[in-house]
Amino acid sequence: MPPKPGLVLLVVSTAAFLASLDTFIVTIAFPGIRAAFPGDDLATLSWVLNGYTVLFAACLAPAGRLADRYGRKRLFLLGVAVFTLASALCAAAPSIPVLIAFRAVQAIGAALVMPTSLALLLTAFPPQRRPMAVGVWASVGAAAAALGPPVGGLLVEASWRWVFLVNLPICALTLLAGPRVLRESRDTSTGVPDLLGAAGLLVGVGALAYALVEASDDGWGARPVLLAFAVAVVALVWVPLRSARHATPVLDLPALRVPTLWLACVTTGVFAAGFAAMLFGNVLFLTSVWHDSILVAGLSLAPGPLVVVPVSILGGRFVHRFGPGPAVALGGLSFGAGVLIWLLRMGSTPDYLGSMLPGQLLTGIGVGLILPSLSGVVGTVLPPARWGAGSSMVNTTRQVGTVLGTAVLVAVFAGTPDLADFRHGWLLVLATAAATSAGGVAIAARRRSDHHVEPQASASAASPASISATGIEP
Repeated sequence: MPPKPGLVLLVVSTAAFLASLDTFIVTIAFPGIRAAFPGDDLATLSWVLNGYTVLFAACLAPAGRLADRYGRKRLFLLGVAVFTLASALCAAAPSIPVLIAFRAVQAIGAALVMPTSLALLLTAFPPQRRPMAVGVWASVGAAAAALGPPVGGLLVEASWRWVFLVNLPICALTLLAGPRVLRESRDTSTGVPDLLGAAGLLVGVGALAYALVEASDDGWGARPVLLAFAVAVVALVWVPLRSARHATPVLDLPALRVPTLWLACVTTGVFAAGFAAMLFGNVLFLTSVWHDSILVAGLSLAPGPLVVVPVSILGGRFVHRFGPGPAVALGGLSFGAGVLIWLLRMGSTPDYLGSMLPGQLLTGIGVGLILPSLSGVVGTVLPPARWGAGSSMVNTTRQVGTVLGTAVLVAVFAGTPDLADFRHGWLLVLATAAATSAGGVAIAARRRSDHHVEPQASASAASPASISATGIEP
C-alpha cells in the first residue's frame, strides 16, 4: 500500500522539528543551566551546544549512507528512539560534563533522523509536488531552530530540565505513528560507510571549534590553541583525501562535482554560521544589555520564526518557477537588511518596536526563503538512490557552519560582551548574509549548466554507476 504523502510529511517533519529545535533551544537555557551549576563559564557552557552540533555534523554523512543501505524507515525510527532516550538522560544530568555527554548521544539520534526524514519525504511525493513538500519540511526545521529561544524561555521558567523533557511526548507519538505511516526504501548497492572518515571529520571540526572558543581565554598564540588548529588542519585535509579512495566515503565527492550541489553545500554552511551567531548573539544581547528576563527575551525572538513557515510555503512556488538560486539571493538580501537595522539602530536603551522587531521580521523572511531552497537542491540534482547521502552532505555543512558560527562569536565576545562586541558580531553576521546572497547568484548561474555537466564518478563510489548532473539515472 503506497504511503499517504500528507501523513509522511507530518511524521518526518515532526521528527526533524525536534532535531533542529534541540540545536538551539539550549541557547536560551544557558543562564538557567549556569545558575544550576555555578563555576562554569560561557566557553564551557558553549560545549553543551557545540558538542551536540559537532557530533551531529560528523554523524550525518555515515547515517545517510547507512540508511541508504539498511533502510531509511528503520534508521529513522532508530534515530527517534535514541533521541528520546538521550533527551530523558539530559533532563536528569547531574553536572555539565554529564550533560555534554548525553547531548552527544542526542546528536547521534538527530543525525539518524535528519537525512532519513528528507529521503522518506522525497520518496513519498511525486516530482511535481516535491518542491512544496521540501519547502514545508525545511520551514519546519528552520522554524524549530528559531523557535528554540522563545520555547526555551517559557520552559526555563519552570526548570532548564524541561527543555529536554518536552521532547518525550512528541517522540513517543512519532514512534507510534512511524511504523504505520512510513514505507521502507533502500539502495542495496550502497556499501558500508567509512566510519573512520566520520571520526576524522569529528576530530577536525571539534578541534577547530575548540581552538576558536579557547583562543578568547588563552590567547591565539597559546600552545593548546595552536595544537588544536594543527589537528584541525590535518584532520580536515585527510578526510577528503580518504573519501577519494574509499568505496563508500564520508564525503560524497562525486556528488559534490555537480556544481549546484557543491554551491548549495557551501552556501548552506556560510548561512548556518551567520544564523547561529545571530541567534546566540541576540539571546545574550537581550539578557545582558537590555537586561530582559529569560522569558521576555525568548518571547522577543518569536516574531522571526512566526514568519518563517508561511514564507517557506509561499517561497516554494517562487522556487518552482525561478529555481533555488534567485530565492536564496533574495533571502540573503532580506536577512542582511534585518541585521543592518540592528547594527544601525540597536543601542543600550531598549527599543524593541523600533529596532529588534523590524530586524526579526526581515531575518525571518530571509530564513524562510533560504533554507527550503537549499535543502530542496538534493531532490533536483541527485537520483533517488542518493537522496540519503546527498541530504547528509547539505545537513553536514549546515551543522559545521552552526558550530563555527557559535565558536567564532564566542571568540569575538572574549568574555562578557559589551555593546561594541555585539556590533562586531552583527558585522560578522552581515558578512555571511552577503556571502549567502552571492551564493544564490552563483547557484542561479550554474544551475543551467548542470544539464550539460556529468560528474566523473567511479563505479565503486557512485550509486548507481554514475550520477548525472540532472539527477537522472543513465
